[in-house]
Amino acid sequence: MQWLSVALGGALGAMARYGISIAMADIGNSKFPFATMSVNVLGSFAMGVLFVLVVEKHIFPDSMRPLLAVGFLGAFTTFSTFSLDALSLWQNGDLFLALLYALGTVVLCLIAVSLAVWLTGLVLITV
Repeated sequence: MQWLSVALGGALGAMARYGISIAMADIGNSKFPFATMSVNVLGSFAMGVLFVLVVEKHIFPDSMRPLLAVGFLGAFTTFSTFSLDALSLWQNGDLFLALLYALGTVVLCLIAVSLAVWLTGLVLITV
């Protein structure tokens, strides 16, 4: 059953990622991979919320992890795409954009997951 949960979550996560890439295709500088960066930041935030709800507070059962963390967020976030985007920028002579993208993605994702853990804990205290 866990395999089916991972598969279902993965299919939904991949479709969500594809939808965001389509929706953001024409935003800003077409060279800069805004969609990939956004998906990674959103996925990091969601992982922080999930961590609090499943691991710290046990609001959702641990059996939700294969569906949500491994399946959905595993397919939704795009570290391999992130790496290829950064390399592509670098190989095309856009070293500044490549560094900005790589550093910005890592920093924003760390902020997102930290903020999600803090906010989710704060919300659960008041509930």
